[in-house]
Amino acid sequence: MTNPRFEELQEQTAEAVVEDDLVSVYAGLVHENGQHEYYFGNDTEEAEELRETAAIQLGMMLRVLADRSDSSIDEITELAVERAEEMRLR
Repeated sequence: MTNPRFEELQEQTAEAVVEDDLVSVYAGLVHENGQHEYYFGNDTEEAEELRETAAIQLGMMLRVLADRSDSSIDEITELAVERAEEMRLR
């Protein structure tokens, strides 16, 4: 691994997901070979709460990705929609 900060982030994330007070967890894994894995779990079955939680998680990811890639939120959103349409849920 070439980025030591990324390794530290992996460790912090692993520790965070074992906390008892989580209500939602999303992990998206992108491997070097292009394989994708995604895991999404919530402590609700209510559609409205699920939409709100998903919107919060998407908003967080969009904000961080836009900032770090020197792109606008709209650019990242448009690309994400294209990729989501190409993916098959597993």
